[in-house]
Amino acid sequence: MPKTITLTLSPREAADECIYRARAARELRINESDIALLRIVKRSVDARRGALKVNLSLEAYLDFEPQPKPLHFDYPSVVGAREVVVVGAGPAGLYAALRLIELGLRPVMFERGKEVVERGKDIARIQRNLGINPDSNYAFGEGGAGTFSDGKLFTRSKKRGDYNRALQRLVYHGASPEILYEAHPHIGSDRLPRIIADMRRQIIECGGEIHFERRVTGFRTKQGRIYGVEVGDDIVEADIVVVATGHSARDIYRTLHASGIRLEAKPYAMGVRIEHPQRLINNIQYHRDREMEYLPAASYSIVRQVGGRGVYSFCMCPGGFIVPAMTDAAESVVNGMSPSRRNSPFANSGFVTEIREEDFAHLVPEYGALAGLEFQSHLERAARQASPDRQVAPAQRVADFVAGRASTSLPASSYVPGLVASRLDEWLPDFMGTRLREAIREADRNMRGYLTNEAVVVGVESRTSTPVRIPRDRTTLMHPEVEGLYPAGEGAGYAGGIISAALDGERIAEAVAESVNRECR
Repeated sequence: MPKTITLTLSPREAADECIYRARAARELRINESDIALLRIVKRSVDARRGALKVNLSLEAYLDFEPQPKPLHFDYPSVVGAREVVVVGAGPAGLYAALRLIELGLRPVMFERGKEVVERGKDIARIQRNLGINPDSNYAFGEGGAGTFSDGKLFTRSKKRGDYNRALQRLVYHGASPEILYEAHPHIGSDRLPRIIADMRRQIIECGGEIHFERRVTGFRTKQGRIYGVEVGDDIVEADIVVVATGHSARDIYRTLHASGIRLEAKPYAMGVRIEHPQRLINNIQYHRDREMEYLPAASYSIVRQVGGRGVYSFCMCPGGFIVPAMTDAAESVVNGMSPSRRNSPFANSGFVTEIREEDFAHLVPEYGALAGLEFQSHLERAARQASPDRQVAPAQRVADFVAGRASTSLPASSYVPGLVASRLDEWLPDFMGTRLREAIREADRNMRGYLTNEAVVVGVESRTSTPVRIPRDRTTLMHPEVEGLYPAGEGAGYAGGIISAALDGERIAEAVAESVNRECR
């Protein structure tokens, strides 16, 4: 058995294996030469009380002990096996497909967007203000929204599945083993596409199918059971369909609603993306400049209660970029991402407040369960009206936003398409703007310098989660009224991020396999 130890080190010591290896040997009272393998299990930075420390949890394997083997994934051939249609090739869809293969079922996937390399070209066009492909952008395409908007792997929903196994699956397909021990693992949008492409290769090699640029436009049901999906002008017969389309697939919600398949409105969150110079966040969080070169770009997390509602930071991207995340030219939507090195001079984060059903109740008579979706869409269109020049986004200096005054100029920003000065304090719904401003004031009390005109708020951060839930039975995970229809991931309202969506996809695959096995008994 390996010997385990946790060391508290300075940033410089934690960056030097020779130093922490010697320290580990001393603490374990063994000779350094007896250590055959010293493996990092967890690494986290502790900047509390102004004393920068790195907590390093280690496993030491002695020279006579067997060393750990990487987790192996057995993907058998599923040629000729029972088919399962999977709609969407984001994390929920990909993980569902890979788990289906492990369980002996054959996934047939339909993805509205393009494969990851071609999708990257369409995203480059958006950045250059050359137009938006509504099916291939930051939200749609192989890998889903997380592929080109950061690749953060932190999740609070670890009880929903095997979190470590989900990370191991990424390592198996090419991710760095560092994600297995970092406190807040991150791949980066510059590396994640290669991993996604390898997952696709695995699915196809095993006999599964992935069809790109094939948008599902309808669901065929009869007597409470799914029997097929419409893909353009074609009908694909299927008695098991996994819907894993992501939170931006508004047409899917509308199609399900028009087909009489029950949906539910749910609370969600919207707000702005806030961007600071990374040096400012480093100084706030790390309190000093010494040994800064041994530390990652600093991040932060803000959670406040304002006026009885939660206001919080979301998808914080240290050393990152703000990106245009709209799926239609009539919208202004922003998100954030970080490359693997997190070496941009900017730090950005979503800064959002809860949206409750009472806020869009006036839309319910007309839109029913889709009322929250319409409210979300309305705000995105309002943001575009504030900046009608293509993907240029409305923005306001943070101190001006909080004080309720116009910004006569804007600071430099990572947002490539460009910013235009706009009175977000005036056109954001009052219940949102008031709470965001107060939460920024409160954050500044603990993070002195956070409220500054060096920072900027950009509109709007509206795709934090779906305003719609596709209901499912707690036991079977099927839609309670449509046998064979399995809602999965963020788009179904059961996840929030890459890993939680992936874990949900695996759960769905296991539920499908259990249902198939019951049929065969």
